[in-house]
Amino acid sequence: MTAIDVRLPTLLADTDAPPTTVIRPEGRSDFLLVCDHASRQIPPSLNELGLTEVEQRSHIAWDIGAGAVVRQLADRLDATAVTQNYSRLVIDCNRPLDAPDSIRTRSERGPIAANTGLNQQEREARQREIFLPYHEAIRSILDERAQAGRTMRLVAIHSFTPVMDRVARPWHVGLMARHHTALAETFARLLRRDRRLHVGMNEPYAIDDDMDYTLPIHGEQRGIAHVGIEIRQDLISDADGQATWAGRLANLFGHALNAAEHR
Repeated sequence: MTAIDVRLPTLLADTDAPPTTVIRPEGRSDFLLVCDHASRQIPPSLNELGLTEVEQRSHIAWDIGAGAVVRQLADRLDATAVTQNYSRLVIDCNRPLDAPDSIRTRSERGPIAANTGLNQQEREARQREIFLPYHEAIRSILDERAQAGRTMRLVAIHSFTPVMDRVARPWHVGLMARHHTALAETFARLLRRDRRLHVGMNEPYAIDDDMDYTLPIHGEQRGIAHVGIEIRQDLISDADGQATWAGRLANLFGHALNAAEHR
């Protein structure tokens, strides 16, 4: 019988960036940091999805500043971090695969023509080469820590726009938690000690099964301490702001651990 060479369509070439970066894999901190929307990069094979440079740099493509904060925070805490290396417009790694906007065909700036009419193989290539490796990296790290008996605390970091649908968002930072709220409540209490900060609890976003994947799957299903942190984008859009918030969060995490140890 003659062998048939069946090759699946590929998205990433050998010379392209890997889908995921693991920072400080041997980090000693109990915190595992993740950033679902750290990058605005688009695989060359997708021809920039037909987007302009302005669109690719805007918040529709990524969480502005979030990846930089995560990288600096990982260094300050000696914490492992997992970051996604491609734009959420290629595939959103914080959406269930069956969500209508897992691969967006439209943004607030207009249609994304290159994402319209994808066949099943094209969708599966994005899932297989970008979405699944990212979540497998998170899963593997948490599995190893569980087997080693290590305390686990999962933190997902995002950023949000100052204005949405012409409505100003007053929060400087928002915390997200649903069933396991202790860590988020501790963070909120500590952040509110700085009276200059407007801190939201499940604002401007809350965990939703249709809209979120990372925290429900890796945090809630495991029953481990977890929190989502949303920082307003204008506060971390430049290097100074990113350093300020990385420092603020590093202090926050340290105080949170001390509070947990003295309960």
